[in-house]
Amino acid sequence: MLVKNRVVNVEWSESSWGSRYVAHWDVNYFYAQIEVMRNPKLRGYRVAVGGDVEARHGIILAATPEAKKFGVKTGMTLNEAKALCPYLIILPPDFDYYMQVSGDFKSILADYTDLTEDFGLDESWGDLTHTWKLFAKSPLELCEIIRHRVLNELGLTISTGLSYNKIFAKLGSDYKKPFGLTIITPQNFKDIVWRLPAQDLLYVGRETQVKLNSRGIRTIGDIARTSPKNLQAWLKSKVGLYLSVFANGEDHSPVSPNHEDAGIKSIGNSWTTPRDIKNETDCRIVFQGLADSVSTRMRELGFMCRTVQIDLRDTFLVSKQRQFTFETPTFISSELCDYAMMLLGKHHDWNRSLRSIGIRGLNLTPPNTSYQFSLFENPEKRQKLEDLEYVKDEIREVYGTNAIMTGLQLSDPQLSQLDAIKHVIHPVGYL
Repeated sequence: MLVKNRVVNVEWSESSWGSRYVAHWDVNYFYAQIEVMRNPKLRGYRVAVGGDVEARHGIILAATPEAKKFGVKTGMTLNEAKALCPYLIILPPDFDYYMQVSGDFKSILADYTDLTEDFGLDESWGDLTHTWKLFAKSPLELCEIIRHRVLNELGLTISTGLSYNKIFAKLGSDYKKPFGLTIITPQNFKDIVWRLPAQDLLYVGRETQVKLNSRGIRTIGDIARTSPKNLQAWLKSKVGLYLSVFANGEDHSPVSPNHEDAGIKSIGNSWTTPRDIKNETDCRIVFQGLADSVSTRMRELGFMCRTVQIDLRDTFLVSKQRQFTFETPTFISSELCDYAMMLLGKHHDWNRSLRSIGIRGLNLTPPNTSYQFSLFENPEKRQKLEDLEYVKDEIREVYGTNAIMTGLQLSDPQLSQLDAIKHVIHPVGYL
């Protein structure tokens, strides 16, 4: 496959760079590119990967450049996408295969550094500071080697950012697509980064963008030049302080395969259900599957949580989030489900059915953290419940996720069909 090289800001000098070389790799339009790779007849067509329209998993997960030219975007409903692009080919996702390809992609990265940090299936950071001299004449050349190896072995194009911190490395990988390579240095970052829209900076979501724009802050440079105290006050959150640090190139966070060191703040999962969720019984069936998923990943990553958040999206596409904090940290799936149902009972009146729900664990803590039991809690009983969770993990690893289900889940095969362990939407958050 012929792919045009797109290298931006290729000048490199070890003496003027600094002490760190951090890369960020992003597989371009991951799901859609994989589908085109599997079926070359789709090359050049308007292709997107999304949920089944009849099953109502109705958002675009990825789209090819040909589809994006018509305005098709990730997160758009399938009906919106088809209205913009009538001849759009929508393919159902194959998460098992995507995870396999993701593993192959990250295995290649691991050949060049033992310090890699995942950011979803299709993105990863890598610290090349202490390894680039083993493989190349410069970090730039090593990035070239890696992206051409991914292309030759997997048939996938990746965009790469190379910088002296993680935030700028990610901005670099977004700067030119597909197959771009952008270098952002201590000397040139103001010329490149500060001209970008504020929403390009990590953690500037839609609501934050609106708040910043209302203050006349429209570029990353505007953020950098604004007082951190003002940003914190306007956004009513410490996110303002983070954004100031990020925009000024002062991010010193390590690239680490250890998730706790990488700064995970939440672990969650959500699902757009195949039919409307019309009552609490329906909701408990779905919440239980999602709670199993979240609790399993907390144990895998070495966490408990002290806060549970639920995400609700109704049939009018109105979304809301509610959370509850408790004294005793937990990774017990039944407790997560019970807390979720408690929040649901307090904050949803069923005037509208739900089409999507999610659970997220926040306020994370390692399992060995000491904490005070309440007077009415039995420590021995709690230990047995925690031990049981590990037994369930072992059984599911051998026999599959649905080897263990509640009687209520078995009563509705449609709502319990989700393999919540493999189906992961936005599994972790860092702020």
